[in-house]
Amino acid sequence: MSFLDLLRFASHALLQNRRRSALSLLGVVIGVVAVTSLTAIGEGALHFVTDQFASLGTSIVIVSPGKNETTGGMPHGIGGIPNDLTLRDAIILERRVQSVRAAVPISVSTDTISHLERDRQVMIVGATSEFARLQQLEIATGLFLPEGELDRGSSVVVLGNLVAKELFENANPVGATVRIGGWRMRVIGVLRERGTQLGMQVDESVFIPTASGMRMANKSSVSRIMLELLPRSDPKITIAEVKKILIERHDEEDFTCISQDAVMSSLASILGILTMVVAGIASVSLAVAGIGIMNVMLVSVSERTDEVGLLKAVGATGRQILAIFLLEAAMLSFVGGLFGLATGTLLVLLGNALYPAVNAVTPLWAVIAVMALSLGTGIVFGVLPAWRASRLDPVAALQGH
Repeated sequence: MSFLDLLRFASHALLQNRRRSALSLLGVVIGVVAVTSLTAIGEGALHFVTDQFASLGTSIVIVSPGKNETTGGMPHGIGGIPNDLTLRDAIILERRVQSVRAAVPISVSTDTISHLERDRQVMIVGATSEFARLQQLEIATGLFLPEGELDRGSSVVVLGNLVAKELFENANPVGATVRIGGWRMRVIGVLRERGTQLGMQVDESVFIPTASGMRMANKSSVSRIMLELLPRSDPKITIAEVKKILIERHDEEDFTCISQDAVMSSLASILGILTMVVAGIASVSLAVAGIGIMNVMLVSVSERTDEVGLLKAVGATGRQILAIFLLEAAMLSFVGGLFGLATGTLLVLLGNALYPAVNAVTPLWAVIAVMALSLGTGIVFGVLPAWRASRLDPVAALQGH
């Protein structure tokens, strides 16, 4: 009996019990869909985070107040730790660290912005003229924050796209006056629509000079300092220089330095581990599907004892009987894997259409692993039924025992 004969025989047996075969296939399909879709979501999240940092387009070191012993974490922005970084710190770092192209002190607060009878709560980001270039923000109309001395803040504001639409509808806000808290500010620009970048809702924020933001929030310190590095600069060397200078000024290391590359590496590692964990959890459903295949095959063996007896009577060996039932189990799991892979791919494509920001894609390793696991599950759980079938006595089998 050739392999093609075994394949035809196994296929015919599965088609004779369509309902039972379909239920076994369904279990495998669900398991494969779970693995492919969850790994795709994990990879999509990783790509999204990587793209967010890559959109900065340059190497950046962020200095935040407070000592964070865990490296690779995101810098603190608002509250929770003492703010002891000053504008003077930013000025000195820009002047004394040769690898720093620009130092951008950031202050963050929230308040109400109003124009005539309209108002809304907004995030107020105090920054400098270089901030737009570092974050690759585009101006829809007007200008971004003007250049000037860090400690001299003017009463000007750049509106996020959504803030401008809500306050001015279709009118051009450039040149108009708005109130932020009790401060009158002149609108000098409006940003293009940007969405969320690194956790900040750009369209729902407003941007003012850092010194103005500090006075408005009644703060003497900044939330963090962004250091833009010159091309081909080593972030580790830069961080060492920054620490030396700030320790001299503060008499202690009461700050945290983190590079853009370190944050990306840390987040990539975390997301990679989470992807593997959820894929492993989803793979449990394949084991459950394998048990279902085993049960189906055991029932099949008990119902086909006369068939097995006839095959042995006409000369089929125990190995050939074993191969037939193993092939049936393998076909169930493999075909289920193919259907599951196709269904999972369609779900991922649908998710991308609904949420294009997260470009989910099932990695090649997951496709190979899930198909191998699916096939392996069928074979492993098909061994017992196949072995029982191969051990049947032909005479007893023909008598239905």
